Amino acid sequence: MSVRANSPHAKDIAYHLHPYTNCVLHEQTGPHIISGGDGIYVIDDDGNRYIEGLAGLWCAALGFSEPRLVDAATRQLSAMPYYHGFAHKTTPPVIELAERLIEMAPAPMSKVFFTNSGSEANDAQIKMVWYYNNALGRPEKKKIISRYYAYHGVTVAAASLTHMPYVQASFDLPINNFIATDCPHYWRFGEDGETEEAFATRMADNLEKLILDEGPETVAAFIAEPVQGAGGVIVPPATYFDKVQAVLRRHDVLFIADEVICGFGRTGNMFGSQTYDLKPDMITVAKALSAAYLPIGAAMISEKVYQAIREESGRRGTFGTGYTYSGHPAPAAVALETLKIYQERDIVGHVQRVAPRFQQRLGALGGHPLVGEARGVGLIGAVQLVRDKTTREFYDPALKAAPTVMARASEHRLLVRALMNDVVAVCPPLIITEAEIDTLFDRLELALDDTRDILAKAGVAAA
Repeated sequence: MSVRANSPHAKDIAYHLHPYTNCVLHEQTGPHIISGGDGIYVIDDDGNRYIEGLAGLWCAALGFSEPRLVDAATRQLSAMPYYHGFAHKTTPPVIELAERLIEMAPAPMSKVFFTNSGSEANDAQIKMVWYYNNALGRPEKKKIISRYYAYHGVTVAAASLTHMPYVQASFDLPINNFIATDCPHYWRFGEDGETEEAFATRMADNLEKLILDEGPETVAAFIAEPVQGAGGVIVPPATYFDKVQAVLRRHDVLFIADEVICGFGRTGNMFGSQTYDLKPDMITVAKALSAAYLPIGAAMISEKVYQAIREESGRRGTFGTGYTYSGHPAPAAVALETLKIYQERDIVGHVQRVAPRFQQRLGALGGHPLVGEARGVGLIGAVQLVRDKTTREFYDPALKAAPTVMARASEHRLLVRALMNDVVAVCPPLIITEAEIDTLFDRLELALDDTRDILAKAGVAAA
């Protein structure tokens, strides 16, 4: 790529360290600059329009041109641009947002702790779990279990829950007290002849064995996404969460539901916890909380967790954690307006109406020569690329099959995400229409066809 000196592309290469980006490759290719948005579309600096097939990063639920959210931010910035939540201080939108979240929570919650992202919110959950057990006089009960291919953030503690190599390798992670249990992906890890329910039983039994081997007196919490998003859009097998929650109750292990991707309509209910009948003790939200228009996250806690924190803060003189921007009034105001839009426009009902078409088109891709499994729920889905459908053999990572699909999709003006293990994820804004769903999948199918042809020319035919 030729980059003109002193252009925005050259400046980006010179000065910007990108997240989740190969630095060497970035110096060769430069950035793709997105400069505008319109509904489910984003527009680059050359004027090209793309369907944003991953809602940015699973987050732009109302698309990229919602004037009510811009107005909400502007009004709040004019009235009170910033204040903090330390030492009893707060602002009106933060109070109202906390009340609204507690009212709409999918399980009984007592208090909300505000952060600036999902990573920070899960980091706060970890600290509160530890604080809770110290308050109860159980200093040894500190281990937290997450699942392989889980994604819970990238702060030091939250990344210790994110059991994916690229998040932990070279960062000296995980730190102590973080352990992993099975990824409940039936298609990939089910044994020959094993039913889905038998697989779920095995997953729960393995979790219980892990807790017993570690010592229940040392295991504090289990965290799970209702659907594992960045780990591959892994939908839980039937009865899995029923069995897992029974294990947690038997051993007095707190359950944290990470609703950062699933929350606010994505799975066809307001929360993924409702879709899969979860009864968590703590809930993490972010992303669609503000439809991504301003950064905000939140950690919700149950009354029993709050009471322990309350007593310990009394003994210590303070609950000694928080961020400068915890409960920033502008993101809170935008989040409130977002929640109003979800209700007024019946966004959950809209998802329920268009999701059958989305899942129909997604499921049809399971017949493509490159696809071993097409999976999803609501308006989230993924295709799993395989070298051989019968043996479920993956492609050699050096072939970059999923990144090729992502690149070819971009050429067809569709932005999707290539994940590890050759998964291509789709998670459009919730406002997408049936006609737009068809356009999205038409373009994705073209990208899959292109990739099939590219692999065939390289001498790697799908089996």
